Amino acid sequence: MKAAVWYEKEDIRIEEVPEPAPDPGQVKVKIKACGICGSDLHEYKQGPFIIPSRPHPLTGRQGGPVILGHEFSAEVVECGANVNRFQPGDRVTMNALITCGECHFCKCGAYNMCTRLGSTGFAADGGFAEYAVLQDYALYPLPDSVNDDMGSFVEPLAVAIRAVKRSRLKIGETAAVIGAGPIGLLVMQVCLAAGASRVFAIEPMRTRRELAAKVGAVSVFDPTAEDPGKAIAALTDNLRVDVAFDCVGIQPSFDTAVKVTGRRGRICVAGLALKPIEVPFIRLWGHEKEITFSSGYENEFPAAIALLADQRVNVEDLISDRIQLDDLVEKGIKPLLASADQHIKIVVYP
Repeated sequence: MKAAVWYEKEDIRIEEVPEPAPDPGQVKVKIKACGICGSDLHEYKQGPFIIPSRPHPLTGRQGGPVILGHEFSAEVVECGANVNRFQPGDRVTMNALITCGECHFCKCGAYNMCTRLGSTGFAADGGFAEYAVLQDYALYPLPDSVNDDMGSFVEPLAVAIRAVKRSRLKIGETAAVIGAGPIGLLVMQVCLAAGASRVFAIEPMRTRRELAAKVGAVSVFDPTAEDPGKAIAALTDNLRVDVAFDCVGIQPSFDTAVKVTGRRGRICVAGLALKPIEVPFIRLWGHEKEITFSSGYENEFPAAIALLADQRVNVEDLISDRIQLDDLVEKGIKPLLASADQHIKIVVYP
């Protein structure tokens, strides 16, 4: 079968690999649509990043070669022994977490805190391929109202839902989202679905600000042209917002989150910070602000599927291109790295 295989940074090859077969407890699926994630871009540009640099304790995989891709919809083609939940023809999506099921955190249901955590598409072969073999427990059925493209958004939408849950957003509260990339745009919509009264977006790229307004932001701000904190204060009787989401993970985005939150405001960091960030403790202390973090997801997939099924979350407008697997690097990864102002999500069809 054809697959996109990562060997090392800036080395992803489209090549023929053996077609996998399911072991007991596993399901073989035909990949229908697979989104390119920011994590895939990190692996291409700087990896190994999430890809294990030493043998993973659950999969044994280390470095390349490994098939990337973890945001996908698929169709079941074959079930291994002891699989009773699915049958050929079922449409599914996947929770990418690979967990031990034995540690304290797994037993508590905090699967993203598993002490031996791995991820399909990094510590095991993923969805940039014609077929994949996955654990039965990782799959969720897709209703007819969620098409294949929408199904490829279930995983990133679960990330957004987790962030909103971690923020403890309450009905009627105001929110600001810093960074209108794929996760930020999904967080915005989840906030509205969860009952936020108003959601503001802060984003330097014009096309992304326009999209944020289209999918529900009441006001959008360019942080390079004005102070978002003062602008939002003017619209909220100087209260600013109750909750801010840093969906970027760099110093300016965190500083903006501090500016736009009011007294006793809450900041949820959902962006992956690759470098240390300075924290103005005196300002946080004086206003009794809180900082929390959101990493991946636990079991937010049923909620994500429901939000897509009844169209409370719009993902169609987030798809900026659709490409074939052969073009993954040249028409997918490279444009996302070089022209982020022109793209949100590129969907790949193996």
